[in-house]
Amino acid sequence: MNIAIIGYGKMGKRIERLALERGDRAGVVVDPFYGAETSAHGAAVYRTIAELDGAGCVDVALEFTRPDAVLDNINALAERRIPVVVGSTGWQDRLGEAEAAVKAAGSSLLWAPNFSLGVNLFYRIAARAAALMNSFPDYDVAGYEVHHNKKVDSPSGTARALAELVINNMDRKTTAVYETLNRPPRPEELHFGSLRLGAVPGVHTLIFDSPVDSIEITHSARNGEGLARGALLAARWLIRSDEGGPPRQGVFTFEDVLAGMIGPPGADGIAI
Repeated sequence: MNIAIIGYGKMGKRIERLALERGDRAGVVVDPFYGAETSAHGAAVYRTIAELDGAGCVDVALEFTRPDAVLDNINALAERRIPVVVGSTGWQDRLGEAEAAVKAAGSSLLWAPNFSLGVNLFYRIAARAAALMNSFPDYDVAGYEVHHNKKVDSPSGTARALAELVINNMDRKTTAVYETLNRPPRPEELHFGSLRLGAVPGVHTLIFDSPVDSIEITHSARNGEGLARGALLAARWLIRSDEGGPPRQGVFTFEDVLAGMIGPPGADGIAI
């Protein structure tokens, strides 16, 4: 699998190292802000995706940049029919535009608010917990997330996904509120807070609280390794590198990857 890394920040460097350890090739890097002509492991560095036209065969691109750059990157890769795995967050309000561009080009896109396998399993646990609590009105629910102080979006994409899972599985919660509340939350509101602190890789917690007890479920990332591993897993799935055959066409999420591992969601009536 020959990878183009779009965005050579911490995650791009981690993906490059892990890909090489697993026998893949990270042949090119695209980053307009990286000063050197080669990456830490010798990949050629380009300033724009357009320069990939002369860079030889790229099987798949892994995009971890900034929210304001994602749509342009998806469009440029779609024009070249380069499948792309997008791990950037904070851009999903333009997902419809991205889907249209990818489908028009006959290319492929796989995106997720979080590529950690543990987080995606946590989504299923959270959905099941919310569905269970739906029958017990004494339990209120809220959540919070903690990330390092360099994270550019708030709340995290993972927090938004968790809030949506709760709303989909608890009839009494219909709206997520992420900003500071200077009033009591309304009964139908799910309050989900954010904290930015130091070098915390990522913590996400859901709390189900009643007058007599409290139940908390938490996912704590130790580092960004889980994101890199999940992104590479998604890339292999997208281009069928372990199966042979042409890359998948269309728009997918990590749930599509997970469905092949543990079965599709929703079979037991729980919304994912």
